[in-house]
Amino acid sequence: MAQIPNLDNAPLNLTHLREQSQKELVNILKNIRGKKCLVVDPKLSGSISLIIQTAILKDQGVELRHLSAETIQTDCSKVVYLVRSQLSLMKYISSHIHNDISKGLQREYFLYFVPRRSVACEKILEEEKVHNLLTIGEYQLYTVPLDEDVLSFELDLSSKECLVDGDTSSLWHIAKAIHKLEFSFGVIPNVRAKGKASVRVADILNRMQAEEPVNSPDVVVPEINTVILLDREVDMVTPMCTQLTYEGLLDEFLHISNGSVEVDASMMGGQQEGKKMKVPLNSSDKLFKETRDLNFEVVVQILRQKATSMKQDYTEVTSNSQTVSELKDFVKKLNSLPEMTHLTTITSKSSFLGQLDMEHTIIEAQSFDMCLEYIEELIHKQEPLVTVLRLLILFSVTNSGLPKKNFDYLRREILHSYGFEHMVTLKNLEKAGLFKKQETKTNWLTVKRALQLVIEDTDTANPNDIAYAFSGYAPLSIRLVQHAIRSGWRPIEEILKLLPGPHSETKRGRFSSSASFDTLQGAATNVDKVADGRRSLVLVVFIGGVTFAEISALRFLSSQEGMAYDLIVGTTKIVSGHSLTETFVGKMDDL
Repeated sequence: MAQIPNLDNAPLNLTHLREQSQKELVNILKNIRGKKCLVVDPKLSGSISLIIQTAILKDQGVELRHLSAETIQTDCSKVVYLVRSQLSLMKYISSHIHNDISKGLQREYFLYFVPRRSVACEKILEEEKVHNLLTIGEYQLYTVPLDEDVLSFELDLSSKECLVDGDTSSLWHIAKAIHKLEFSFGVIPNVRAKGKASVRVADILNRMQAEEPVNSPDVVVPEINTVILLDREVDMVTPMCTQLTYEGLLDEFLHISNGSVEVDASMMGGQQEGKKMKVPLNSSDKLFKETRDLNFEVVVQILRQKATSMKQDYTEVTSNSQTVSELKDFVKKLNSLPEMTHLTTITSKSSFLGQLDMEHTIIEAQSFDMCLEYIEELIHKQEPLVTVLRLLILFSVTNSGLPKKNFDYLRREILHSYGFEHMVTLKNLEKAGLFKKQETKTNWLTVKRALQLVIEDTDTANPNDIAYAFSGYAPLSIRLVQHAIRSGWRPIEEILKLLPGPHSETKRGRFSSSASFDTLQGAATNVDKVADGRRSLVLVVFIGGVTFAEISALRFLSSQEGMAYDLIVGTTKIVSGHSLTETFVGKMDDL
């Protein structure tokens, strides 16, 4: 299981949040006496590993298993299922129970839904005639701290569910997660929302506060000053671009999952070829914390400097009598470097550089025909479908769709090259508005100019703008956050109207009657500082996912001189262009 991140330096008391979740799970297991087999939904195991160590679970007499169609092999007489509310998983559980009954095994079954039970799931259990054999409860895990400034609501399909399936149940979960934070840190006085889903979450949050109020004493200043809610749909350009921060590139090529990355042991200095090992990636690692948010070009230079200083360290280690633990630390330091060198080989390839050039050409809205030809060539070369779709989405979104002739042609070429089962994929993308026929003139050029999204001659080594994270492109999402914090959204109201979905600004609790909060920094001083003099907080919530490069850009904003706020990120899931596009890829049986 992944290393649990150290949260001591978090701007909020996230350790308390994690301990609460840990305690709830331990209590569930404690109440089921004796040895038990804990069968965990594989999609949940990563989240659970960031909340609680395996050793603590074993102390509760737990035997761990992953839920699958396979029957559970265990001698335990008590089986505890920990699952998301997914209909397919109910079939697995029912088949396990039927299988046990057919073998004459007598067991007690417990089912805990994460974060809450669903009527549809229980209906399946009733139809399968196993509902009465299960003790059913909830493990209300709404928020998982991934790092000291990142919270995940672990809703990996929310974008597709909202945009394609018309299923908005994830929005209730997001509002619930924020409301639970309010019980720990006070009512958030200011809410800004942009996008259909975000405005809906803001409404649900207000309704939750009316039905189940958080009673903050008047003297206490809320720790979170503002929540900014942003739909991924508002900015689908940024995730489709290749991330150029170190952590972003690691995710692009090695796929970070629940705060760790799986690599060949040989890459990390291990001897066994082909053996995989998990490398935790969080702020607990000093070197990673130093490099994660930098543009990759800069990381390569830092790497060389570190290698030189490590040689000097080695001389000291060998010349002085060092303790065993100091030697271990030195070896650890050496081992944290190879994944960086692995990326340099990928990023120097001409295919990678060609893709970057094309992304920038699309963003700058130049050479429509050249972009079209490039995408066509990728299809004919049968490059991975997700690579093609990612560029196609970027092209379509910046052009408000494609002229009918081009749209029909590319659609036909994709089906011929990748198979007609992808009719579902193309239908999903069209429904989500990501690859469609052009009906209106694009307003991308207006948005790009007004918000200064393309910065020429970006200095990636000494950045003075968030554009460093994509080597010249300032992520639209983060530009909107920057405006919300520095001067409010009113000055850019006309631009906001050009972006998908409505926007809203509300004041809540005892602040609802106070003056306008156009500029957050213009707010009353007592709201700017929490009780012990720390900077107040802005929680930025991405509905539909956020990329590591966007998180890096937010950290850059937070570190700027004159910034009055600490920023903390909440997201349905950490995504990359690859993982986000993949959620729209359908199969024929989805029809």
